[in-house]
Amino acid sequence: MAGGGPAAAAASAEAPDIREHPPSPKVPPDLTAAAFFDVDNTMMMGASIFHFARGLAARNFFSGSDLRGFVWQQLKFRLGGEGTPDDVRAHREQALSFVAGQSVAELVELGEEIYDELMADRIWEGTRALAQMHLDAGQRVWLVTATPLELARIIARRLGLTGALGTVAESEDGVYTGRLVGELLHGPAKAHAVRALAAREGLDLRRCAAYSDSVNDAPMLSVVGTAVAVNPDSDLRQLARRRGWEIRDFRSGRKAARIGVPSVLGAGAVAGAVVGGLAYRRRLVG
Repeated sequence: MAGGGPAAAAASAEAPDIREHPPSPKVPPDLTAAAFFDVDNTMMMGASIFHFARGLAARNFFSGSDLRGFVWQQLKFRLGGEGTPDDVRAHREQALSFVAGQSVAELVELGEEIYDELMADRIWEGTRALAQMHLDAGQRVWLVTATPLELARIIARRLGLTGALGTVAESEDGVYTGRLVGELLHGPAKAHAVRALAAREGLDLRRCAAYSDSVNDAPMLSVVGTAVAVNPDSDLRQLARRRGWEIRDFRSGRKAARIGVPSVLGAGAVAGAVVGGLAYRRRLVG
């Protein structure tokens, strides 16, 4: 198992994707500035992990009642913020009970299919335009999410972004071991992962930007020079107003063309749960 905690795990796991989508050759690369985007309700309407679970349910990987239970657990985890150490441990143990012995390739194949079916049309065009502004300025753009790394990479690749930092499940010989590399990439862990990536890539965090909808991501928003609350929950909206952070709410029907380019480019959970259907189905047929 890789050492160094969630930041090191996520950053080291993502190294190949950094070279996959370099800045356009027509734009001089800006090597010390970058942008970091949360996924759920920031880049995508709703939760990516839920859309994936819906796709699994449509393929009879688990029942409607299992899906409802999954949704309830995700709501409790999201609305409850960090939760107690016991809560986080319980979510981790639940994830690990599902992931052991499952094929990484099968997860990726399903993720590709379900992205096309249930996720592509749920990307917020305003947020996507924000990401494109950074790319057009020669900057790299990463997704930073508690979503499993494999699914996060699919979303990033389909959007033409640099790469993704996500929750990492350990695998050996293409099969999940049932252990996580580090912890869930959630809350303060996102800030740690961004700092580790910045150190490795030579980024000046004062010139970087971060985008999120949730107050849980306040640590990540606080480590960069430009913090933007996108479709914010009420707590993040209040925090953004107190700290003078930008607020972009695409739920109001604002057009991406109305985004202020100079200000945006200015100053600067659960990993195994989504593949639960695989284990559930195999228990039924086994």
